[in-house]
Amino acid sequence: MSLVLVATTARAEGLWEVRLRELPAGTSAAMASPDHYADAVEKLIRRFEAQVGRELTPGDKGRVGLKLYAESGPGLATPQPLVRAVIEALMRRGYARENIFLVGLNQLRLRLTGYLPTDPRLAPPFAGHPFYVLESGRYYDPVWFYDSPLPSRFDPILSGRQDRAPDFDLDRLAPADPDAKLDLDADRKSFLATPLFLDADFWINLPVYTDHEALGVNGALVNATLWNASNTSRFFRSTRSAPAAVAEMAAVPELRQTWAFTLASLEQWQFVGGPSYNALYTRGEPRLWLGMDPVRMDALMLERINRARREAGFQPVADEIRTLEFAETLGVGKRRGAEPMVVE
Repeated sequence: MSLVLVATTARAEGLWEVRLRELPAGTSAAMASPDHYADAVEKLIRRFEAQVGRELTPGDKGRVGLKLYAESGPGLATPQPLVRAVIEALMRRGYARENIFLVGLNQLRLRLTGYLPTDPRLAPPFAGHPFYVLESGRYYDPVWFYDSPLPSRFDPILSGRQDRAPDFDLDRLAPADPDAKLDLDADRKSFLATPLFLDADFWINLPVYTDHEALGVNGALVNATLWNASNTSRFFRSTRSAPAAVAEMAAVPELRQTWAFTLASLEQWQFVGGPSYNALYTRGEPRLWLGMDPVRMDALMLERINRARREAGFQPVADEIRTLEFAETLGVGKRRGAEPMVVE
């Protein structure tokens, strides 16, 4: 199965929304049941299939990847019930459980957000699914990397790195290539997560939205790029290098061609202080978006973030942060366009 031509030509057009039920007071998206998302996910995927003219059934590789977001820590990670609803939708289309793999960046944050067990004696929450933890260093290929002269630097966002000495056996979660050896400290190189675009028919991006001091908006584009590669902490403090890195990585043809769509819950997003989670600055809407244009999705969320910042007495995100402009220039998507089409 290939979505290359249809998804690329339709990418700027498809953006849909399903209204979700309001969660009970005191219930977060992470605490919802998969049933909360099941009908909405099915409606959105069917609309996507109608748009591209093909069902998401197994193709030549017979595998599909889900890119999670856990970098803000507990309280602002991809909702597990949403992930389970997506998995069930894919299984209904013929994918076996063991052929739906999950991808996350940092082992510690994946454990803190409940995606990995806190004790190696416990069963993984997503048992039966291969789970690729990128900072283990096992899922990069020396051929595929983003080259930048910006040197490595410490960043507190990623201070919990576990790639040097994981404290439980990741091989229980996913097989590794024992012959793969990479110099992950090479200053110039950020290696890309190749399972998503080399080992899968397609992959689905599952971000959570926050503001970001260097990138403006942390969402669809960033989850697919800087949170999806090695040696990227060097970019996160620079309003010049970070937007360029995101745009250039998002424009990699192989990554784009297998990137089917982005699916994002708006039930909780943050407008100040991100990407570190701060409950004082979160808002939410009972909406689920599916989009083929990550630039347009991020632009719409940037509008929401800036509106919330003004209402709370904060300055909007600085105009000098040009992440979306750079991505549009490289043909990744369009900043302006229609509002999401509501699917009943």
